[in-house]
Amino acid sequence: MFKIINTSGPSGFYYRAMARAEELAGDLVVALVPASIRSLDLQSRLSLAWKTAYSPGYREDSALVASAQKRIMEIEARVPRTMVMKELPTTRPTYLLVRGQYDHPDQNRPITRGIPAAFGKLPANAPLNRLGLAMWLTAADNPLVARVAVNRYWEMLFGAGIVRTSEDFGQQGEWPSHPELLDWLAVEFRESGWDVRHMLRLMLTSATYRQSSRVRPELREHDPDNRLLAYFPRRRLGAECVRDQALYISGLLVERLGGPSVKPYQPEGIWQEVAMVQSNTRNFQRGDGPDLWRRSLYTYWKRACPPPSLMTFDAPTREACTIRRPSTDTPLQALVLWNDEQFVEAARMLATRTLHESSDDRVRIVRMFRRCVGRSPGPDELGPITESLNAFRARYRQAPAQAAKLVKVGEAPVPGDIEAPELAAWTMIANALMSLSATITQY
Repeated sequence: MFKIINTSGPSGFYYRAMARAEELAGDLVVALVPASIRSLDLQSRLSLAWKTAYSPGYREDSALVASAQKRIMEIEARVPRTMVMKELPTTRPTYLLVRGQYDHPDQNRPITRGIPAAFGKLPANAPLNRLGLAMWLTAADNPLVARVAVNRYWEMLFGAGIVRTSEDFGQQGEWPSHPELLDWLAVEFRESGWDVRHMLRLMLTSATYRQSSRVRPELREHDPDNRLLAYFPRRRLGAECVRDQALYISGLLVERLGGPSVKPYQPEGIWQEVAMVQSNTRNFQRGDGPDLWRRSLYTYWKRACPPPSLMTFDAPTREACTIRRPSTDTPLQALVLWNDEQFVEAARMLATRTLHESSDDRVRIVRMFRRCVGRSPGPDELGPITESLNAFRARYRQAPAQAAKLVKVGEAPVPGDIEAPELAAWTMIANALMSLSATITQY
């Protein structure tokens, strides 16, 4: 023992016991144990301790491995995690429920996994789990899945399925309008290797899909619902398609695949009206840059308050599964196309894009019209558009402040080489063309 007295001034004392070169510390002590009686664990510990103490190369390699493992852990920590299902090692005993009450199982009547007898039997080699169910769903003697799938693809392209009640293929559902066609499509889907792209291409290139949507008078009398598909059934685009098309036409659409959800434009404070005080989504924080112009597929969805512009065009709330969407036409939809920040910004960018491509008004109008509608305007359409353009030019030249305010809507950059009144006039023309029935309707 010893005593140290510090009498004055800043000073300190440091002590560390230093092992002598010939001393064996830690697991190196195992070296004293005769090799004949060392266990494999002791031998492994001795080998590791010896390399760590006396091999500089091993220490360098160990440091590199530790650094790499640390980087791997940092990367894995940034990867989003999700829950997955996994079969239990042992099947949980299940019993018949007395009168369907989940807390009254009949212990004398155990039941096993299976499918309803009306739907056939599981394949002979199918295990009694989810894998077995998947094998039954895709079995050659089970036409149900293929029929339901191709019917939904048909509904996606033609507005109504071959079986119109796509959510109900049972006895309460509607009989298929073309049974043989449904059977053929189901077999084709299965034999193609369940190739969705092949089926969609097959339907899109068919004469039925490519025919005109013009309705002849005699067809209205004999087939008012167009169940025989004598003409293409025109219908309004879905909510997400309306927005994505506007972004694509304008050149704003960001087509990057994958990534987290984004929060594009929506009215301020709308979440606060429905969110609880302690909710972590009480306040809406709008995204910026490319997040504003990504496909609607990536839009963040708050079930208590879905995106209002998409809801206006009949997008479901996602509170329950929906097989079919209704399609309505309301004045509010027109107001969204005319005034929503996303659509006004898209119209301005379409105008900017068109003005940079040509200096001739007629060429500009034709190009803008073709981008929106898919065809060139006729003389009866070109004239009114030109008159409207001149009227907007005169209006905004007399009110430059209004023009400057209009062209600043949205976060997309405003071009510095186009005067605000000229850009505002073309923005109004672009907004009108993007709001046409011919633009948002599939013909």
